[in-house]
Amino acid sequence: MSNPQEVTDAEFETVVLKSEIPVLVDFWAPWCGPCRMVAPIVEELAEEYDGRVKFVKVNIDDNVQTAVAYGIRSIPTLLVFKEGQQVDQTIGFRPKGDLQRSLEKALTQDTLIPS
Repeated sequence: MSNPQEVTDAEFETVVLKSEIPVLVDFWAPWCGPCRMVAPIVEELAEEYDGRVKFVKVNIDDNVQTAVAYGIRSIPTLLVFKEGQQVDQTIGFRPKGDLQRSLEKALTQDTLIPS
Protein backbone atom coordinates (compact mmCIF):
# COMPACT_ATOMS: atom_id res chain seq x y z
CA MET A 1 0.00 0.00 0.00
CA SER A 2 2.01 2.94 -1.21
CA ASN A 3 -0.60 5.72 -1.39
CA PRO A 4 -1.13 7.62 1.86
CA GLN A 5 -4.04 6.21 3.84
CA GLU A 6 -6.74 8.55 5.20
CA VAL A 7 -6.89 8.18 8.99
CA THR A 8 -9.63 9.39 11.34
CA ASP A 9 -9.48 10.39 15.01
CA ALA A 10 -10.84 6.93 15.88
CA GLU A 11 -8.11 5.10 13.91
CA PHE A 12 -5.11 7.28 14.81
CA GLU A 13 -3.91 5.32 17.84
CA THR A 14 -4.14 1.95 16.11
CA VAL A 15 -2.75 3.00 12.72
CA VAL A 16 -0.08 5.49 13.83
CA LEU A 17 0.88 5.08 17.49
CA LYS A 18 0.84 1.26 17.45
CA SER A 19 2.63 0.93 14.10
CA GLU A 20 5.69 -1.33 14.06
CA ILE A 21 7.37 0.87 11.44
CA PRO A 22 7.84 4.68 11.39
CA VAL A 23 4.82 6.70 10.24
CA LEU A 24 4.69 10.04 8.43
CA VAL A 25 1.42 11.83 9.19
CA ASP A 26 0.33 14.58 6.79
CA PHE A 27 -2.09 16.97 8.53
CA TRP A 28 -3.94 18.76 5.72
CA ALA A 29 -7.24 20.22 4.50
CA PRO A 30 -8.80 20.26 1.01
CA TRP A 31 -8.87 24.09 0.88
CA CYS A 32 -5.12 24.44 1.68
CA GLY A 33 -2.97 25.38 -1.34
CA PRO A 34 0.41 24.38 0.17
CA CYS A 35 -1.17 21.05 1.21
CA ARG A 36 -1.99 20.35 -2.45
CA MET A 37 1.62 21.24 -3.35
CA VAL A 38 3.13 18.82 -0.80
CA ALA A 39 0.72 15.94 -1.60
CA PRO A 40 2.57 14.70 -4.74
CA ILE A 41 5.88 14.73 -2.83
CA VAL A 42 4.34 12.67 -0.01
CA GLU A 43 2.92 10.24 -2.61
CA GLU A 44 6.36 9.87 -4.24
CA LEU A 45 7.98 9.21 -0.87
CA ALA A 46 5.24 6.68 -0.04
CA GLU A 47 6.28 4.67 -3.11
CA GLU A 48 10.01 5.02 -2.39
CA TYR A 49 9.67 3.99 1.27
CA ASP A 50 6.94 1.37 0.76
CA GLY A 51 7.24 -1.31 3.44
CA ARG A 52 9.70 0.75 5.54
CA VAL A 53 7.56 3.78 6.43
CA LYS A 54 3.79 4.09 6.65
CA PHE A 55 2.21 7.24 5.17
CA VAL A 56 -1.11 8.58 6.40
CA LYS A 57 -3.16 11.75 5.94
CA VAL A 58 -5.35 13.41 8.58
CA ASN A 59 -7.92 15.92 7.32
CA ILE A 60 -7.95 18.51 10.13
CA ASP A 61 -11.47 19.68 9.27
CA ASP A 62 -12.89 16.19 9.83
CA ASN A 63 -10.53 15.09 12.63
CA VAL A 64 -10.26 18.03 15.00
CA GLN A 65 -9.47 15.90 18.07
CA THR A 66 -6.17 14.58 16.64
CA ALA A 67 -5.17 17.98 15.24
CA VAL A 68 -5.73 19.62 18.64
CA ALA A 69 -3.93 16.81 20.48
CA TYR A 70 -0.77 17.45 18.43
CA GLY A 71 -1.02 21.24 18.47
CA ILE A 72 -1.53 21.62 14.73
CA ARG A 73 -1.84 25.37 14.13
CA SER A 74 -0.81 25.65 10.49
CA ILE A 75 -0.94 23.23 7.61
CA PRO A 76 0.52 21.32 6.04
CA THR A 77 2.20 19.89 9.12
CA LEU A 78 4.05 16.60 8.69
CA LEU A 79 4.84 14.62 11.82
CA VAL A 80 7.03 11.52 11.95
CA PHE A 81 6.25 8.92 14.60
CA LYS A 82 8.40 6.00 15.68
CA GLU A 83 7.42 3.48 18.36
CA GLY A 84 4.39 5.62 19.22
CA GLN A 85 6.43 8.79 19.81
CA GLN A 86 6.68 11.91 17.67
CA VAL A 87 10.30 12.15 16.53
CA ASP A 88 10.18 14.91 13.91
CA GLN A 89 8.02 17.74 12.59
CA THR A 90 7.91 19.74 9.37
CA ILE A 91 5.58 22.73 8.99
CA GLY A 92 4.64 24.23 5.64
CA PHE A 93 5.76 23.27 2.17
CA ARG A 94 9.27 21.77 2.22
CA PRO A 95 11.39 20.29 -0.57
CA LYS A 96 11.44 16.52 -0.98
CA GLY A 97 15.03 16.33 0.32
CA ASP A 98 14.01 17.79 3.69
CA LEU A 99 11.31 15.15 4.11
CA GLN A 100 13.72 12.39 3.04
CA ARG A 101 16.23 13.47 5.71
CA SER A 102 13.47 13.39 8.32
CA LEU A 103 12.48 9.85 7.30
CA GLU A 104 16.07 8.59 7.15
CA LYS A 105 16.66 9.95 10.65
CA ALA A 106 13.62 8.02 11.92
CA LEU A 107 14.73 4.84 10.16
CA THR A 108 18.31 4.93 11.42
CA GLN A 109 17.71 6.20 14.96
CA ASP A 110 17.97 3.22 17.32
CA THR A 111 16.69 4.75 20.52
CA LEU A 112 14.45 7.70 21.04
CA ILE A 113 16.15 10.74 22.50
CA PRO A 114 13.80 13.23 24.16
CA SER A 115 13.86 16.58 22.40
